[in-house]
This record gives sequence, C-alpha cells and structure tokens, in this order.
Amino acid sequence: VIRYGRIYAAGCILPLTENNDISREMGTRHRAALGMSENSDAIVVVVSEETGTISIADNGTISRGYNSLNLRKTLEKLLLGSEDENGKRRFLFFKTRDKKDRRRKNEKK
Repeated sequence: VIRYGRIYAAGCILPLTENNDISREMGTRHRAALGMSENSDAIVVVVSEETGTISIADNGTISRGYNSLNLRKTLEKLLLGSEDENGKRRFLFFKTRDKKDRRRKNEKK
C-alpha cells in the first residue's frame, strides 16, 4: 500500500470482492484487488502469478493486459493531473469515498 508517495504497508490481507460475476480465471489476488477498489479510492495494480498478466482495478472494475508502457501511461492519467504551462504534472487529490457512497453502491447490487 502506497500512501502519499511512500510505502505505508506490505503483506496485507485485503478484502475480497463480493462480486460473483467475475471470470473464473481470476483468483484470490484479483478478487482482493477488486475488493480493495470497491472499498476505497485505491487504484490497484495486480500481476498474475501464473501468467504475468498486469491488470488494474479501479472503482470495482478490472482491466487486464497492460505492459510496462501502457501501464505507466494509464497510471499517470489516473493519478497525476494534467501538465501545467511548464510541462510539469501536479498530483490530483482524491476525495475518499464516504460510508454513504459505499452503502448506496452496495444497495444497487
């Protein structure tokens, strides 16, 4: 877990998704990535132990098939603001979802 650009925690047990409609190809690692993205504002990068396939989980959805180039571009887009007039990027600050937002999302299921 990286928070404010620093390693915050490692070797964590993460919440698994409750979504039963995901592919059987995805194991516990991918289910934890989805669960974390459903329960927080985290952008989760997950690498398949078996295939080496890189995926990103964000807001309860997972997209697969990244390589080092498009992973970097996607993470920059998701995590960094647009460039200013000097070509420098500014960090975006994400508002943490509150409990009401999560409750509403769960009620829709």
